Amino acid sequence: VQLQASGGGSVQPGGSLRLSCGVSRLSLDMYAIGWFRQAPGKEREGISYFDSSHSITHYVDSVKGRFTVSSDNARKMVYLQMDRLIPEDTAVYYCAAAPLVAGVTYRQNTYLFWGKGTQVTVSS
Repeated sequence: VQLQASGGGSVQPGGSLRLSCGVSRLSLDMYAIGWFRQAPGKEREGISYFDSSHSITHYVDSVKGRFTVSSDNARKMVYLQMDRLIPEDTAVYYCAAAPLVAGVTYRQNTYLFWGKGTQVTVSS
């Protein structure tokens, strides 16, 4: 099972992008979707996770208020709307799926399925 992540690109500071994550072979009732990013020279970090089954969405402080996760369960898509982007958001972004039974956190070893990364570049 591989998730399909897309929607990256280049944008000026203050701009917006929407990333999409296709989860066609997974049930959002059984898996949480996490969003992670890896900036140049840094470790991959979790920035948000979404538990559709319990209506829980979490954001780390660095993106809270600027990024929003949503889903279209019928199309089995999860979206990361990124607004008011800043240069520090430049990174390769990944979506990943973790079974709810494992408990939903940012522990990357609980995420069983990963999408290929998509590059987001914020620069003037």
